[in-house]
Amino acid sequence: MDAEWSGDWVAGRLGVELVGDGELRELLGLALRRNPKRAHLLVSNVLGKHVPQRPSVVHGVGYELGERVRDLLGEAEARRAVVLGYAETATGLGHAVADGLGVAPYLHSTRRLVDGVAQAGGFEEAHSHATSHLLLPEDPDLLAAGAKGSPLVLVDDEFSTGNTVLNTIRALHARYPRDRYVIVALVDMRSEADQGRLAEFAEEVGARVDLIARARGTVRLPEGVLEKGLSLVAAHDAGHAAPVPPAPRSAPARVTLDWPAGVPDGGRHGFTPAHRAALEAALPAMAGRLADALGDARRVLVLGFEELMYAPLRLATALEDATTAEVRYSTTTRSPVLAVDDPGYAIRSRIVFPAHDDPSDGPGDRYAYNVAGAGFDAVVAVVDSAGDTPALHAPDGLLARLAGHTGQVLLAVVPSYVPSTTTERASAKASDRQEAAMLPEPLRGPAFSSYAAEDVGWLLQDLSDTALEAPTEEREEAIQSGGAHYAESLPVEYQPSPQYQELFKAALDDSAARIARAVGTVTETVLAERGPRPVLVSLARAGTPVGVLMRRWAQHRHGVDLPHYAVSIVRGRGIDANALRWLAAHHDPADVVFVDGWTGKGAITRELAAALEDFEGFDPEIAVLADPGGCVRTYGTREDFLIPSACLNSTVSGLISRTVLRSDLVGPHDFHGAKFYRELAGTDVSGLFLDTVAARFDEVADAVDAEAKELLAADRAPTWEGWAAVERISEEYGIHDVNLVKPGVGETTRVLLRRVPWKILAKRGAGADLDHVRLLAEQRGVPVEEVGDLPYTCVGLIHPKYTRGATGADGTAVTAK
Repeated sequence: MDAEWSGDWVAGRLGVELVGDGELRELLGLALRRNPKRAHLLVSNVLGKHVPQRPSVVHGVGYELGERVRDLLGEAEARRAVVLGYAETATGLGHAVADGLGVAPYLHSTRRLVDGVAQAGGFEEAHSHATSHLLLPEDPDLLAAGAKGSPLVLVDDEFSTGNTVLNTIRALHARYPRDRYVIVALVDMRSEADQGRLAEFAEEVGARVDLIARARGTVRLPEGVLEKGLSLVAAHDAGHAAPVPPAPRSAPARVTLDWPAGVPDGGRHGFTPAHRAALEAALPAMAGRLADALGDARRVLVLGFEELMYAPLRLATALEDATTAEVRYSTTTRSPVLAVDDPGYAIRSRIVFPAHDDPSDGPGDRYAYNVAGAGFDAVVAVVDSAGDTPALHAPDGLLARLAGHTGQVLLAVVPSYVPSTTTERASAKASDRQEAAMLPEPLRGPAFSSYAAEDVGWLLQDLSDTALEAPTEEREEAIQSGGAHYAESLPVEYQPSPQYQELFKAALDDSAARIARAVGTVTETVLAERGPRPVLVSLARAGTPVGVLMRRWAQHRHGVDLPHYAVSIVRGRGIDANALRWLAAHHDPADVVFVDGWTGKGAITRELAAALEDFEGFDPEIAVLADPGGCVRTYGTREDFLIPSACLNSTVSGLISRTVLRSDLVGPHDFHGAKFYRELAGTDVSGLFLDTVAARFDEVADAVDAEAKELLAADRAPTWEGWAAVERISEEYGIHDVNLVKPGVGETTRVLLRRVPWKILAKRGAGADLDHVRLLAEQRGVPVEEVGDLPYTCVGLIHPKYTRGATGADGTAVTAK
């Protein structure tokens, strides 16, 4: 086997020895380069830079290292970490490590100057072909935020002398001192003399410094190896004429990716878990477009572009899943390496072409290794839009050079992410602060609501002293006639009978573990995709108990104290714009996660998405406890089951009414309103609900871990199954208005408590989840119709032609004639 090792050619001629772990020779080969500082080059077989490799292997190696970092740090510290990768070689590796860590933002150094972005630091890489590294995060606080308690994870392909990484830590520690650093590398190749320096350095900076590597070993270099290596390169170049590039075999074709809006092309300016979630959701469709364009190609190379390693890597992994073709991945590079067509040498061929991205260090040659002669049917060149220049398409450019070695060349362009400038950010923040200064601070218990002050801040105004209640029948007639909007008044608060209260308590006891499991699953999903410190914003009021429980789960399991607010959203009128302005002035909008109790047909999901179009930075995705309608991708379960907080009104929601929006009460600089029903304190079960569910957290922890892991790897794209069912029911029952069809246990309960119900559709065979629905229906004289083909446990139908004459004298509904 050693005879075929891709380092034999160099080892035999220079006397270089590679010694270490058993898999070291599988990971590394050797080559030579014209570099006055270090002639030999360790060539990774799993990095995806010089050697085409299966993309799943390249991403998987980095991902596994990220999982090891997470195990080392523990959940709490992992959520506070920042991952930093090195340009150009380790930008993709660092990003894959961040993927494995799962909850950390990612940044990589760059050699591309970007106008308007302030440097957050820089350092030198002594042995590299191009030495200067810049740090250009869009968010200037990315490296500074919580630095003391925020571990910095530094990722490079090899840890040789350690100088580069230690220089980085020294430079950053002077500006952003922190307690802990973790160094991650594919291979730890330090000499014995260098190995003791890490502990000395940690003592010098007063921080803990850990090292994680896939393999360990060292390179033994004989005396005079640098001079001998340079002479060998010169002699080989002199004795071998540069090959004449073959003529292109076909014209390159462009493929439109439809890259997701707002997702950066990589980590040059920062990449958050929210960006990762958006990219993951878009990858299958983008890979499908590539697969369609590739046709019957059987051996395909996805070729990235210098620092642009992660985007093409993830496109390649998705293409692996989307096609039966053999897919390989590598990238172009600035580094000049000698090519020798010998099985004992790591770089068998090279393609030379001029730089095509207007580099800050001027024009020069660029290289693609091990592509020529590798037998690829097709090559997909992936560049960012800054690199899609005339030089790329020139007769001596990369595309033409590739076309000489393969029958099909496709070009896929990822839009270069353009961060907002420091001036723009400062101006926007100043405007936000000015507007927010006009708004009051959030209301908190016990002055407003029976929840503890730390549980939730209500971005509402207190209308407790305003008469807003109207009889249910009057409200229904006004709403359906168009005379009033449902948010302009409040229904009279339903006072449960003793029988109904006992039913609530029984339902809570029966479902507490199931609710705790859903709370844990949705919270872990949010922390993984929107961490490390999301800001929970509940849609009042059904979302508020869920937001409080999610906050308690994060605190109980991870020691993380998440901010939590409640805001108003009104169907047909949108979300409270002043509440959003307050949030944007006090938090990063990208950290905001909207929370609701459950989905019905998805009306609020659509309402929120539409409302946020005018507010930059907020993610419209809603996290819900239950998603029976298939309307969202972040949920605890998609089962339609009884959530006891839906059984009651204010007495399970901190004694707060539903929200009110009326022009005579809510001015241009006011939050939407709500009432605090202090007089109902004697029947308040808000605390009972929270405590009963939270008491089951430890019991369901293992199940939550398994479910969250499974969900994070699953396709959770919304199916909108519920909307289709509602449209069908609306027509079948002659209602012809989807707003009068309320699907799911929670929405059906609301119909019975607040509206004038016409009938209830119950899934045949539904059990105890509907006990309270049947009791309420009996009390209000509403017929319950058993239905076989129903995607929900039940559906509530509001009377489609309501007038007060459509009910009996006692206010109960009657069946339409």
